[in-house]
Amino acid sequence: MLLTESALTQRLAQIKLAIFDVDGVLTDGRLYYDNHGNEFKAFHAQDGHGMKQLQQSGIPIAIITARQSSLVAKRMSDLGIQYVFQGARDKLAVFEQLLADLVLPAEAVCYVGDDLLDLPTMQRCGLAISVPNGYAGVKSRAHYITQASGGQGAAREMCDLILNAQGKLDALIAHYLR
Repeated sequence: MLLTESALTQRLAQIKLAIFDVDGVLTDGRLYYDNHGNEFKAFHAQDGHGMKQLQQSGIPIAIITARQSSLVAKRMSDLGIQYVFQGARDKLAVFEQLLADLVLPAEAVCYVGDDLLDLPTMQRCGLAISVPNGYAGVKSRAHYITQASGGQGAAREMCDLILNAQGKLDALIAHYLR
């Protein structure tokens, strides 16, 4: 199911919304708890910068995660991500509602996931992405598998691929070379 480079570039050029899962995609998938039951998550700073750049280039980002976490709410607020759906056991239903609200066809959406709960949405979207540390049954159905692992720059890689395919990446880099 992996796409050729030219087919991937064509789909990336059409993306108008990027959706990310959290655990295993924006994090390494491990859940950390202290002795008091407090949860910890590690987010990669480069992922966050890539997500900000994507939004600044006119492509909104959505988060759809099955878990509920104040840490996710805080991180997504820091990144200015407007569409955050936590506790979503039926990710496809959230996806369909988001398409209706934003008046977008499924083909214009990229979804990055790593486990079985992501599979229905990945099968419906225009560009299904997984990470190398994802579940084998998900990776085998993805159009593209990132080089970077979840929580280790996979989101930044995806953002850069979209920006590059849409001819926006060079201008963003040039901004920092002034």
